[in-house]
Amino acid sequence: MTATALEILKTVYGYDAFRGPQAHIVEHVIAGNNAFVLMPTGGGKSLCYQIPAIVRPGMGLVVSPLLALMADQVTALRQAGVRAAALNSDLSPDERRTLWRDIRAGALDLLYVAPETLLRPDVLELLDGVKLSLIAIDEAHCLSQWGHDFRPSYRQLDAVVARFAGTPRMALTATADEPTRVEILSHLTIADTDAFIAGFDRPNIRYAIEVKDNPRAQLREFLKRYEGESGIVYCLSKRRTEETAAWLQGLGYDALAYHAGMDKAAREANQMRFQHGEAVIMVATVAFGMGIDKPDVRFVAHIDLPGSIEAYYQETGRAGRDGLPSDTLMLYGYEDIALRSRFIEESEAPDQRKRMERQKLDALLGLAETAGCRRQVLLSYFGDHCEPCGNCDTCAEPPKLFEGAIAAQKALSCIYRTGERFGQAYIVDVLLGVENERIAQLGHDRISTFGIGTEHDNRTWRAILRQLIALRLVDVDLTGHGGLSIAPGGRDFLRDKPTLMLRVPAPPRAKRGKVARSAAQSAVTDADHDLFQALRRKRTDIARQQNVPPYVIFHDKTLIELAAARPGSRAEMANVPGVGEAKLDRYGPAFLAVIAEHA
Repeated sequence: MTATALEILKTVYGYDAFRGPQAHIVEHVIAGNNAFVLMPTGGGKSLCYQIPAIVRPGMGLVVSPLLALMADQVTALRQAGVRAAALNSDLSPDERRTLWRDIRAGALDLLYVAPETLLRPDVLELLDGVKLSLIAIDEAHCLSQWGHDFRPSYRQLDAVVARFAGTPRMALTATADEPTRVEILSHLTIADTDAFIAGFDRPNIRYAIEVKDNPRAQLREFLKRYEGESGIVYCLSKRRTEETAAWLQGLGYDALAYHAGMDKAAREANQMRFQHGEAVIMVATVAFGMGIDKPDVRFVAHIDLPGSIEAYYQETGRAGRDGLPSDTLMLYGYEDIALRSRFIEESEAPDQRKRMERQKLDALLGLAETAGCRRQVLLSYFGDHCEPCGNCDTCAEPPKLFEGAIAAQKALSCIYRTGERFGQAYIVDVLLGVENERIAQLGHDRISTFGIGTEHDNRTWRAILRQLIALRLVDVDLTGHGGLSIAPGGRDFLRDKPTLMLRVPAPPRAKRGKVARSAAQSAVTDADHDLFQALRRKRTDIARQQNVPPYVIFHDKTLIELAAARPGSRAEMANVPGVGEAKLDRYGPAFLAVIAEHA
């Protein structure tokens, strides 16, 4: 590792040592090599291209998919004393001319640009005369047709690679399964020997998945631990997004809505409030979030089933980017499975794509229904592994299992004898022997499966049917009516009658009495709590004066370290992780004064 890279890590970013494979990657790229970097969110991917761009001669060119993400990165870099800028459509003609003058004069370390802007012929021609230190393609999974955030403009970046063939190129992502990784390497002609796979584990994130009984009540209970903290609530539809945000506002939360159907100015204003706030909840569709760099998101909740494990991993990964403990909650039910299945079948995608999407949905349902460690299932999907984590709901409270072969045979037989066209609720009523007008009218009170399932209650039968769907023993009618039919695997099951272990549904969670502090809040000791809050207030004041997000001043993690170390001088403060020279010069006196007041 070059002394220059370590010096930059300390003086610019305020850290004494690299983490994990960062040092190897930085050294590899400084030497002029290409690199594919797969590293979990919060693992420090940005440093892997930022430091080589500063060390190597020329300007680093960073391809990024979103204007908001570029602006966030540039603001944070400038706070740290790095010469960075973004080239985008929001610049005025005068700003654009000034920026190009700086680029030609070699006055920038890093230039961020969207792929659509970069691919314009005039931009490429102007860059021909610029010395480039490297080309970094962030969120590189966007170029894969199998990636969940496919962007057609990313596919055209091979033209840029060819045009600047002698410039080291990097592709970076936190979310790429094996097919996606292979496609990225092939498309950007990066060798396997230049690939750095740092794993997918986010040990600070706690995963929890619950059956959707009463989503508002479940969400309200979940949020009780997060007073004064920021988070994201994901919904499937625009309508659900707006209704949930309004409901949370009625409960006293500072909640905002975000979806693709909103006016652009309103979306941008809400995103700005979320980025700059310290206790804001964003209620959003998947239109929100890719590349969100806010490190102090303490929770992510899904009140509808996400589209795939990749989407779930990336969306939950927006929590706890600062490494502090954070929580996730996913709610799902039978209706979610039917709706997601219908989305796949009604899409205009080719059959190969539909098959892939069905496999992705099956994998997600396997994660939702597993009786084992959720983290193990999640990581195995990406080809990674871990020991049982102890930091997910199934590790904390292992679900009970029962031999469910007889129950499955009864359910499948009931589906068959009612004509394979009725939904979950009707099948359960027949199994329980419920006497009502519809069942009597259709004559299903006279079939052999009427009332044969009274050993289980309604809640258990719904859980059994949901697991049979997840196991592909039962299919859901995709015309919108939600009728159940026996899948080919179900017919094989009825013929072979193998052992089948199923989960016993967990009882509904009782309302919490005394609300515990969140895990992140518990990272601050009682003795340091008042000082930590005072440091946060000072940070907020400074951020408002500069109109920047508070976390670009200092992360919560740095404030926790300051509160614990209580430095009394500039030299002592320089030893706190996350305090680089530029920030020490700019903010040291103000924060040292707050610490002195609490001595």
